[in-house]
Amino acid sequence: MGEKNSINEKLNAVRHSLSHIMAEAVTRRFPGTKCAIGPAIETGFYYDFKLPSPLKEEDLEALSADMKQIIEENEEFVRVELSREEALKRFADEPYKLELIEGLPKDEPISIYEQRDSSGFVRWFDLCAGPHVTNSRQIHSGAFKLMNIAGAYWRGDEKRGMLTRIYATAWESPKELKAHLAFLEEVEKRDHRRLGKELDLYSTHEEAGAGLIYWHPNGGRLRVAIEDFWRKEHYKNGYEILYTPHIGKSWLWETSGHLGFYSANMYSPMQIDNQDYIIKPMNCPFHILIYKSSGRSYRELPLRWAELGTVYRYERSGVLHGLLRVRGFTQDDAHIFCTPAQMEDEIIEVLRFSLQIWKIFGFEEIKAYIATRPAESVGEEERWVAATNSLRKAAEKEGLVCEIDEGGGAFYGPKIDLKVKDALGREWQMTTIQFDFNEPERFDMSFIDADGSRKRPYMIHRALLGSLERFFGVLIEHFGGAFPVWCAPWQAAVIPVSETFFGYAEKTMAALKTQGLRVCAELSGERLNAKIRACQTKKIPYMLVVGEKEEAQGTVAVRLRDGRQLPAMKLEEFITYIDKKIESKSIDL
Repeated sequence: MGEKNSINEKLNAVRHSLSHIMAEAVTRRFPGTKCAIGPAIETGFYYDFKLPSPLKEEDLEALSADMKQIIEENEEFVRVELSREEALKRFADEPYKLELIEGLPKDEPISIYEQRDSSGFVRWFDLCAGPHVTNSRQIHSGAFKLMNIAGAYWRGDEKRGMLTRIYATAWESPKELKAHLAFLEEVEKRDHRRLGKELDLYSTHEEAGAGLIYWHPNGGRLRVAIEDFWRKEHYKNGYEILYTPHIGKSWLWETSGHLGFYSANMYSPMQIDNQDYIIKPMNCPFHILIYKSSGRSYRELPLRWAELGTVYRYERSGVLHGLLRVRGFTQDDAHIFCTPAQMEDEIIEVLRFSLQIWKIFGFEEIKAYIATRPAESVGEEERWVAATNSLRKAAEKEGLVCEIDEGGGAFYGPKIDLKVKDALGREWQMTTIQFDFNEPERFDMSFIDADGSRKRPYMIHRALLGSLERFFGVLIEHFGGAFPVWCAPWQAAVIPVSETFFGYAEKTMAALKTQGLRVCAELSGERLNAKIRACQTKKIPYMLVVGEKEEAQGTVAVRLRDGRQLPAMKLEEFITYIDKKIESKSIDL
């Protein structure tokens, strides 16, 4: 563990030092530049500048060469402490640095780092706490790369000036850099926005409204397959499925507390019959109304209610990102209402169910994060303790690696988040299981217990896949668009070797469709190899090539999208084969 931390500290110092070297190179090449901040980040570093003229992507190559020259010139990094007055004088021409200095403790010295040449001359300096390398030659000039240019608001404030941000990646050796760039290439290949277009799954239309998703027929098939599976599994696991409206009177969210805490992410009310209605940002108030539609007895509990409910939340245009960050999305929401005695078993069950679903989708590396009671919260202490303990026990029972986020829970209850790792090792926060001690109180929810007394139910929010849009973005990238056959938009394509066999191809396709399979046929005049390539590009799992021999024998020649071939099969044999793959939810073909 100590060695790993040492490596991270060393790499952090390299990256931090490179950000200063880049700033020196930028200010040399573009006189009049004002410097903002330049931290080390997870895979490298960045620096924000106010430049006298726009920076172009082609400028990065020249800046990279300048940086390599600086590295070879043996610059020393020297830490110097200044008084507040000295620091203000030293950075008199740097407005962003002056603002940072004003925010520092007034009774403590301020540190800067100077970059000195071999004669001791200060070539550049920056306001900084460190750490840094002692000499630029400790940095390998072939282990970094300037990646791209972006805009960034000073201190993230849209009302402040826009700065130019230069992103870079940096490592200890060229080998590590090469591996990281290869990883980024794979990330680019799997980018859900790129694959969404190539596979014709969905589109967005800024002219009609940013952050809203239009599902195409191929995306519709994928979505229907997964939604049907979702519904079937929920029924099997004791859930009932609800449907609720898209708008409601504003008092619902006033009562729930969302309007007070969440109004910046809610769309403005609309006037209907002189009353304020809000397009729903979450489903829970509606589920509570259904609960309260009749008196409830302890004999009815637990109630497990789920909904694929489409909700709308405002996100700034700058953070919208394909399917991963949208303004309208379908939440695979569920609410569990139970007695205190049922709570622990319900948490164990909902966690088991969530893990089962994630593993069916091929996600094996899953980690749990438990967030406990914050300083400002509602609900009795014993409820918080019991709820948090039930989350811990559930995670332990499932053998999950678990981290505790002390004080990180919402004000209305503790929660457990599940983060999954995709095929590239990236971690995504997906499932949330959240206790709520707030809404049952605010909505005066109750049930009649065995002794005839009126008691509050426990309420558990659960989003298993989270947002379907975000889930599909992760799923596309996890599989690189090559979905398992059970949920693939097209499960098989029939490819006749020539026009002579179009009739047999259409007959084969009809027989497969009769079995409920999603099948298309390549009936163009293209050559056979071109039709096979087209199906491979569409990532269709099975290609059934048919010609004279296949028609005579009632068979199909089965080719997989990865280029492998299976032995020729009678059509009935292929149907049995593919049905087994679909029924078992097999990831492999």
